[in-house]
Amino acid sequence: MPVRNTFDRELVFREDGINDKNEILRYIATRMYELQYVKETYIQAVIDREKTFPTGLQTEAFGVAIPHSDTIHVHKPVIAVCILAQPVIFQVMGSGGGEEVPVSFIFMLAIDDPNKHIEMLNKLSILFQNKNIMLDLLETKTGELYQKLNYYINH
Repeated sequence: MPVRNTFDRELVFREDGINDKNEILRYIATRMYELQYVKETYIQAVIDREKTFPTGLQTEAFGVAIPHSDTIHVHKPVIAVCILAQPVIFQVMGSGGGEEVPVSFIFMLAIDDPNKHIEMLNKLSILFQNKNIMLDLLETKTGELYQKLNYYINH
Protein backbone atom coordinates (compact mmCIF):
# COMPACT_ATOMS: atom_id res chain seq x y z
CA MET A 1 0.00 0.00 0.00
CA PRO A 2 1.63 3.25 -1.06
CA VAL A 3 1.67 5.52 1.96
CA ARG A 4 0.78 8.60 -0.08
CA ASN A 5 -2.64 7.07 -0.77
CA THR A 6 -3.30 6.30 2.87
CA PHE A 7 -4.22 9.77 4.12
CA ASP A 8 -7.46 11.60 3.31
CA ARG A 9 -7.53 15.41 3.52
CA GLU A 10 -10.85 15.19 5.36
CA LEU A 11 -9.24 13.01 8.02
CA VAL A 12 -6.23 15.25 8.73
CA PHE A 13 -7.45 17.89 11.16
CA ARG A 14 -7.12 19.72 14.45
CA GLU A 15 -9.54 19.37 17.34
CA ASP A 16 -9.84 21.85 20.19
CA GLY A 17 -13.04 20.94 21.98
CA ILE A 18 -12.53 17.35 23.15
CA ASN A 19 -10.47 16.42 26.20
CA ASP A 20 -11.60 12.84 26.90
CA LYS A 21 -9.86 9.81 25.39
CA ASN A 22 -12.96 7.77 24.58
CA GLU A 23 -14.75 10.81 23.22
CA ILE A 24 -11.91 11.71 20.84
CA LEU A 25 -11.56 8.09 19.73
CA ARG A 26 -15.29 7.93 19.01
CA TYR A 27 -15.17 11.26 17.17
CA ILE A 28 -12.29 10.28 14.87
CA ALA A 29 -13.64 6.77 14.22
CA THR A 30 -17.09 8.18 13.42
CA ARG A 31 -15.56 10.52 10.84
CA MET A 32 -13.82 7.50 9.28
CA TYR A 33 -17.14 5.64 9.22
CA GLU A 34 -18.99 8.59 7.66
CA LEU A 35 -16.41 8.64 4.86
CA GLN A 36 -16.95 4.88 4.39
CA TYR A 37 -13.41 3.79 5.26
CA VAL A 38 -14.56 1.57 8.12
CA LYS A 39 -17.60 -0.39 9.19
CA GLU A 40 -19.77 1.00 11.97
CA THR A 41 -18.35 -1.75 14.22
CA TYR A 42 -14.93 -0.09 13.97
CA ILE A 43 -16.03 2.74 16.26
CA GLN A 44 -16.57 0.56 19.33
CA ALA A 45 -13.82 -1.88 18.34
CA VAL A 46 -11.14 0.83 18.41
CA ILE A 47 -12.34 2.05 21.83
CA ASP A 48 -12.41 -1.50 23.22
CA ARG A 49 -8.98 -2.32 21.83
CA GLU A 50 -7.49 0.83 23.34
CA LYS A 51 -8.73 -0.29 26.78
CA THR A 52 -7.07 -3.70 26.44
CA PHE A 53 -4.00 -2.75 24.40
CA PRO A 54 -3.12 0.92 25.00
CA THR A 55 -1.33 2.78 22.21
CA GLY A 56 0.08 5.89 23.89
CA LEU A 57 3.76 6.63 23.24
CA GLN A 58 6.01 9.31 24.62
CA THR A 59 8.21 10.69 21.86
CA GLU A 60 11.02 13.16 22.36
CA ALA A 61 8.69 15.92 21.15
CA PHE A 62 5.36 15.00 22.80
CA GLY A 63 2.93 12.14 23.35
CA VAL A 64 1.31 10.36 20.41
CA ALA A 65 -1.24 7.55 20.15
CA ILE A 66 -1.81 5.07 17.33
CA PRO A 67 -5.23 3.52 18.04
CA HIS A 68 -6.53 0.88 15.64
CA SER A 69 -8.70 -2.23 15.51
CA ASP A 70 -8.77 -5.59 13.76
CA THR A 71 -8.82 -5.63 9.97
CA ILE A 72 -12.34 -7.12 9.89
CA HIS A 73 -13.76 -3.67 10.69
CA VAL A 74 -12.05 -1.94 7.72
CA HIS A 75 -13.54 -1.32 4.26
CA LYS A 76 -10.51 0.43 2.78
CA PRO A 77 -7.23 1.60 4.31
CA VAL A 78 -6.76 5.08 5.71
CA ILE A 79 -4.96 6.87 8.50
CA ALA A 80 -6.78 9.66 10.31
CA VAL A 81 -4.51 12.26 11.89
CA CYS A 82 -5.78 14.52 14.65
CA ILE A 83 -3.77 17.20 16.41
CA LEU A 84 -5.25 18.12 19.78
CA ALA A 85 -5.20 21.69 21.08
CA GLN A 86 -5.01 20.31 24.62
CA PRO A 87 -3.36 16.93 25.31
CA VAL A 88 -5.61 14.00 26.20
CA ILE A 89 -4.41 11.33 28.64
CA PHE A 90 -3.78 7.87 27.14
CA GLN A 91 -2.30 4.77 28.73
CA VAL A 92 1.26 3.98 27.62
CA MET A 93 1.67 1.10 25.19
CA GLY A 94 2.98 -2.02 26.93
CA SER A 95 2.63 -0.60 30.45
CA GLY A 96 -0.31 -2.77 31.42
CA GLY A 97 -2.36 0.38 31.87
CA GLY A 98 -0.21 1.67 34.71
CA GLU A 99 1.55 4.56 33.00
CA GLU A 100 -0.10 7.56 31.39
CA VAL A 101 1.04 9.93 28.66
CA PRO A 102 -0.51 13.26 27.60
CA VAL A 103 -1.16 12.83 23.86
CA SER A 104 -1.12 15.75 21.42
CA PHE A 105 -1.16 13.78 18.16
CA ILE A 106 -3.41 10.84 17.25
CA PHE A 107 -2.75 8.64 14.23
CA MET A 108 -5.81 6.36 13.97
CA LEU A 109 -5.10 3.44 11.67
CA ALA A 110 -7.63 1.53 9.60
CA ILE A 111 -5.53 -0.96 7.66
CA ASP A 112 -7.10 -3.96 5.91
CA ASP A 113 -3.95 -6.10 5.57
CA PRO A 114 -1.96 -7.24 8.64
CA ASN A 115 1.35 -7.06 6.72
CA LYS A 116 0.66 -3.50 5.60
CA HIS A 117 -0.32 -2.66 9.18
CA ILE A 118 3.15 -3.60 10.42
CA GLU A 119 4.77 -1.73 7.52
CA MET A 120 2.81 1.40 8.42
CA LEU A 121 3.68 1.13 12.12
CA ASN A 122 7.36 0.95 11.13
CA LYS A 123 7.07 4.08 8.96
CA LEU A 124 5.25 5.94 11.72
CA SER A 125 7.82 4.93 14.34
CA ILE A 126 10.58 6.42 12.15
CA LEU A 127 8.55 9.62 11.88
CA PHE A 128 7.95 9.73 15.65
CA GLN A 129 11.69 9.49 16.34
CA ASN A 130 12.43 12.75 14.55
CA LYS A 131 11.74 15.53 17.05
CA ASN A 132 12.16 18.34 14.51
CA ILE A 133 9.69 16.81 12.06
CA MET A 134 7.13 16.14 14.79
CA LEU A 135 7.40 19.71 16.09
CA ASP A 136 7.10 21.01 12.53
CA LEU A 137 3.91 18.98 12.01
CA LEU A 138 2.48 20.24 15.30
CA GLU A 139 3.01 23.86 14.22
CA THR A 140 1.88 23.43 10.60
CA LYS A 141 -1.32 25.11 9.49
CA THR A 142 -4.18 22.66 9.02
CA GLY A 143 -4.40 23.29 5.27
CA GLU A 144 -0.76 22.30 4.78
CA LEU A 145 -0.71 19.36 7.19
CA TYR A 146 -1.89 16.76 4.66
CA GLN A 147 0.92 17.65 2.22
CA LYS A 148 3.59 17.72 4.91
CA LEU A 149 2.51 14.34 6.29
CA ASN A 150 2.76 12.80 2.84
CA TYR A 151 6.14 14.41 2.27
CA TYR A 152 7.67 13.36 5.58
CA ILE A 153 6.35 9.81 5.57
CA ASN A 154 7.54 9.17 2.00
CA HIS A 155 11.05 10.68 2.27
